[in-house]
Amino acid sequence: MPETLTKQSFIYEMSKEHKPSLVVKSGSKVTIETYDCFLNQITSESTEYSSIDWNQINPATGPVYVEGAEPGDILAVTINKIELENQGVMVTGPGLGVMGKRVSEFSVKVVPIKDNKAIFNENVELPLNPMIGVIGVAPEEGAVSCGTPGNHGGNMDTVLITENATVYFPVFHKGALFSLGDLHAAMGDGEVGVSGIEIPAKVRVTLDVIKGESIRTPVVENQEGMAFLVSKETLDEAADNAVEEMVDYLLGRTDLSLEEITMLLSAAGQVQVSQIVDPLKTARCYLSKEVLKSLGITSVFEG
Repeated sequence: MPETLTKQSFIYEMSKEHKPSLVVKSGSKVTIETYDCFLNQITSESTEYSSIDWNQINPATGPVYVEGAEPGDILAVTINKIELENQGVMVTGPGLGVMGKRVSEFSVKVVPIKDNKAIFNENVELPLNPMIGVIGVAPEEGAVSCGTPGNHGGNMDTVLITENATVYFPVFHKGALFSLGDLHAAMGDGEVGVSGIEIPAKVRVTLDVIKGESIRTPVVENQEGMAFLVSKETLDEAADNAVEEMVDYLLGRTDLSLEEITMLLSAAGQVQVSQIVDPLKTARCYLSKEVLKSLGITSVFEG
């Protein structure tokens, strides 16, 4: 039976200083309960901006200490199942997201989840894409707010981080100290309004330590392909660095030249936006499994 970590064990920043809420062996399955990104403070569409404690945003449940994880290793997190509650919320307002400069009032929308759809209004029902916004390990240095992404993961808000995907993280400290939160019933690339459909959930993951491999930034793999995720001050920097991470990965696993890999990515790679509303922007460089297999890469990391 998977071990369970309840949502009462939450943190607002990722740090090596946190005492583990759970200790597990590599290969363990863990069920993790989460609040929504507002700590479930928004209960109706009449909720006012001033009634929300904005210091209690983006809680992540954890951390989980994974035995055997050492600096320089990789922590592989396979997302086995995401179970959403039956109602999510969205907000926008002055200063929030891309349109915060034009929006004049704080606004809340309650979004029921019914029959595998998000009921946006009486005419618009949206397909669900349950995904994890905040997921990561203790950063190399200091404490990083769960609202900020980085090489350790954090608030990457990447739509590929969903059921049946595996997310790989560089391990900076013993035990890795893994946490997750900020679930969405659906979210578009960019998360332009500052919130997806924010929702409490339960997530079942498998945590595996990979020895003999190392990465500098998170990688996500699903059935269709893989992507390097990079967060920087500007989207340009994030996109450029994500491409370079993919180039270096392919240089180490193929006999193609730098020039050939560059041309291959220009023809078949996809540079995509994850989010543009957090303190750092997140972009990804994606390559399909079909292309990877043609290059003789059948396993993203050998371990």
